[in-house]
Amino acid sequence: MSVTDQFILLAEYNQLMNQRQYEAVAKLSQDDLCRDTGAFFKSVLGTLNHILVGDIIWLKRFAKHPSSSETLSYIREKDNPTSLDELLFKDLERLRDEREKIDNVILNWVSNLSDASINECITYTNMAGSSFNKPFASLINHLFLHQVHHRGQISTLLSQLKIDFGETDLIEIIDECST
Repeated sequence: MSVTDQFILLAEYNQLMNQRQYEAVAKLSQDDLCRDTGAFFKSVLGTLNHILVGDIIWLKRFAKHPSSSETLSYIREKDNPTSLDELLFKDLERLRDEREKIDNVILNWVSNLSDASINECITYTNMAGSSFNKPFASLINHLFLHQVHHRGQISTLLSQLKIDFGETDLIEIIDECST
């Protein structure tokens, strides 16, 4: 499996897990959705927004790479988040709609990457103004792992509210080897 094929698998996994998580979160009352639970981004809604904020920040950085400019045009046109805890959407349905759009953008984007392009380094500036030059492939991995990390936090919050998120293992979507 090539590195780009691995990214497609991770994009498909993240899309599926996001769909399932939003289905589970939709069972919450507005109070439970917005309640400050002591989590790093306070509430389930705050954490869902943070995942989207993180995706937008990273995808905007990636959109500056020649291999990604066209496939990330939707992201390029979005406003830059102003903080990591910005509430882009207070309404769960609007947040879910944007999550679905961005998941489709991510899947299309990684499906159009080449192994040559992801073996380059990219330079970016973080929100504090510090510049970095890091391997593109490693940063793409970070994009996916960031989602997994925070979905895990939401899964814990859902469990505390007696809502079962269901299966979360990547193994569920890995194809069998043909012999």
